[in-house]
Amino acid sequence: MRIDLHAHSTASDGTDSPAELVRNAAAAGLDVIALTDHDTTGGYAEAVAALAGVREGLTLVPGAELSCRLEPEGVGLHMLAYLFDPEEPNLKRERDLVRDDRVRRAQVMTDKLMGLGVPITWERVQRIAGDGAVGRPHVATAMVEAGVIRSVGDAFTAEWIGNGGRAYAEKHELDPYRAIRLVKAAGGVTVFAHPQAVARGRVVPVDVIAELAEAGLDGIEVDHMDHDDDTRKRLRGMAAELGLLATGSSDYHGSRKAIGLGDNTTDPEVYAEIVRRATGAEPVRR
Repeated sequence: MRIDLHAHSTASDGTDSPAELVRNAAAAGLDVIALTDHDTTGGYAEAVAALAGVREGLTLVPGAELSCRLEPEGVGLHMLAYLFDPEEPNLKRERDLVRDDRVRRAQVMTDKLMGLGVPITWERVQRIAGDGAVGRPHVATAMVEAGVIRSVGDAFTAEWIGNGGRAYAEKHELDPYRAIRLVKAAGGVTVFAHPQAVARGRVVPVDVIAELAEAGLDGIEVDHMDHDDDTRKRLRGMAAELGLLATGSSDYHGSRKAIGLGDNTTDPEVYAEIVRRATGAEPVRR
């Protein structure tokens, strides 16, 4: 089985619609694809409907990638949540708060960039985002279109909208311990996304990962494009020591990232354990 448990659609900051994501997952020969848009399940219904048009055997896992922040360290992190009840009110309320604040944040960053002489507009950023949850990649795409930078990744620096950058703005984020509790209460399973992606900025200390495990964290994402071989080996050992599941995935964003669906995958036994632990929702099989 080929299992990819981290992918984004236009419901957040991917470039494939939810239906296109499902079709592309089937074409890539995947057996399981998880839809994990940022702080939203808005693309799930379209993805489920698209299953009817692809080959038999593809399974869709509903999920989300929750924006979190560890205090007092001030370190941002992402928590993958799988198979939770999307209508559970407490978790839904928090997802809505984060999603709504993304709009304010993106507008603040756009205003800051305009103040720095970058020829973009809020209206263009909104059009790029479409119906999805607006985020930094949409602002970065507007900068690419304006010829200010060559690629979306070039925007994520101290010069522009990288963490702490000249045009950076904070957003509402969940405490990771609270995120774990909320997802558990909604019947879901939690996996710490790309925990040692040092290229993205500061990372969560190892001792905190142990504390998150004690608080109920189910797993850590080990095989990820932002982890080199040594980091993967270290994380796999940490997972074994802490009793955490070790997952792998592409973190696919369509054309916004140079990685394909299924470029990193999760062991079938690990996937089976995630499904076994979940009580909030079930995977949908074509």
